[in-house]
Amino acid sequence: MSTVTHSPDTTDPELSRLDRLREQHGDRAAILAVAGGALLLVSGLLSWSYDNRILDDVSVRFYPLGIQLYAMLLGIVALAFGVLLFRRPQWLNPGRGLRAVGWGSVVFALAGIIAVAYQAGGLINVNEGGWVGLVGAALVLAGGLLSPHVDLDVRTWPRLPSWAEILVIVVMLGLLLFATAYTLNVDDPATFGCLLITLLAVAIGLVGSGFGEYLGFIGQNNRRPLLLAAFLVAFLFPFTQDGSDANMSIATQILIFAATALGLNIVVGLAGLLDLGYIAFLGTGAYVGAMLSKSAFATIGWNPPFLVVMLLGMLVASIFGLIIGSPTLRVSGDYLAIVTLGFGEIFRLAMFNLDGNNGPDLTNGPNGIPGIPDLNFFGFDFGQTHTVAGIPLGRFSNYYFLLLLLIAFVILVFTRLNDSRIGRGWVAIREDERAAEAMGVNVFGLKLLAFAVGASLAGLAGTIKAHQDTSVTPDQYIFLESAFLLAAVVLGGMGTVAGVLVGATVLKLLPEKARIVNDYRLLIFGLLLVVMMRFRPEGLVASKRRQLEFHEDDDELAEIVQSEHLQEAK
Repeated sequence: MSTVTHSPDTTDPELSRLDRLREQHGDRAAILAVAGGALLLVSGLLSWSYDNRILDDVSVRFYPLGIQLYAMLLGIVALAFGVLLFRRPQWLNPGRGLRAVGWGSVVFALAGIIAVAYQAGGLINVNEGGWVGLVGAALVLAGGLLSPHVDLDVRTWPRLPSWAEILVIVVMLGLLLFATAYTLNVDDPATFGCLLITLLAVAIGLVGSGFGEYLGFIGQNNRRPLLLAAFLVAFLFPFTQDGSDANMSIATQILIFAATALGLNIVVGLAGLLDLGYIAFLGTGAYVGAMLSKSAFATIGWNPPFLVVMLLGMLVASIFGLIIGSPTLRVSGDYLAIVTLGFGEIFRLAMFNLDGNNGPDLTNGPNGIPGIPDLNFFGFDFGQTHTVAGIPLGRFSNYYFLLLLLIAFVILVFTRLNDSRIGRGWVAIREDERAAEAMGVNVFGLKLLAFAVGASLAGLAGTIKAHQDTSVTPDQYIFLESAFLLAAVVLGGMGTVAGVLVGATVLKLLPEKARIVNDYRLLIFGLLLVVMMRFRPEGLVASKRRQLEFHEDDDELAEIVQSEHLQEAK
């Protein structure tokens, strides 16, 4: 099949003005894109400010740093899409990718100019680099908007040898490792914001052009090498931080948050049950780990091995899931959300009251259980710094490796359940509960199982969190944390593993790196979710099933899904 390019009739009165411009000047789109990309590239070699204290020093010419490098990256991507517009490959849509990069470049250039003007005291202090970058971004956007619509033919995807596909996977994951390590080392909030805009623009551009779908196609062909390479990259991450406890602390928080969000993804993403009190299950595991630890403030005089503590944390959390699930799962929708919200608050208040005055002395009330010692497995002290290959690995690095094993276990449980008869039953309940029940699905039993399994995974993560945080207090498990967990699932993509990992990373990393806007983070997250619901309701990394639910009339997407299914059948 050849590539089909739509050629609208300019005499049609219902034709939009943009379509008419695209028809009349579409042949100039590539020229505009290349020119804009070249200007963005040049802007990275120019000075953006006279003051070397602004944005990690962008005052030097021909020695790019910070946002100058980001401008050059946007320029290179825009140039690549512009060149592809000349060739018009059948398996890529460079115009759609160019539009994403164009919008991102305009937002990036404006953000950089505003940051310089704000810190230096006026637009007069913005040097030539910022203005050249803005002009280049505008040209890239114009080229993207004028690019003709193209229908992709996924059957023309290049077929590479197995070793070449694995090499592509390794290179992409290597770039991801480098980008993650670099991002965590950016401390200036304005510079971090510009970096985030750049990465989002490039990522959305690659996905929009069809290259992201092609990478997914390669990943489907090489699932085991992809999984192995992904965990290898994650394992190597601490070795890129040069013993930085600050960055590794953020990484461990992300892993705990992601593991808990994956448990919630079973309840919300697969079974379709809205749970607004899920943080209580994480708190249950944390309190079990704290009470059975060797802390001087622990209220139970039993210190079993930590493996036993982990199993007990899972068991107690799953029992709580069954207790809350049995009476409440007979309701659904908003009523279920209200009941689970109440359960989360009941848990927090109960932890306040179990202080020996209002109830049994189990949690020390509002004081919580501090002084929780670090774990010690077979003589390996998690609190000590260990040197491997000349690189110091501190306390948080030790917990990071343990949490990697936890994530691997949680992902294994999630994927196995998702691919099983149980997972198909959950999806049927999510789509139409009455139809599923009419087809013989044990609706109540599967709902209860979803609550119990999700709660047990959160409890498991909580036992490790107690030792990593060295203390447990009731104020750590408020409703806001449940809301963030739910936002991670919705933002990343319900029912997927990669989507939840991306969503958890975004929601944990942004508050840590953009503390200057910490007071407005709820507003920012709310706006982000509204934008997602409007333009990509299926999430950042969505399953094809969810995409088709929200985009039923997308013939191109349907063809991609059909092609992937045929490939899997082979």
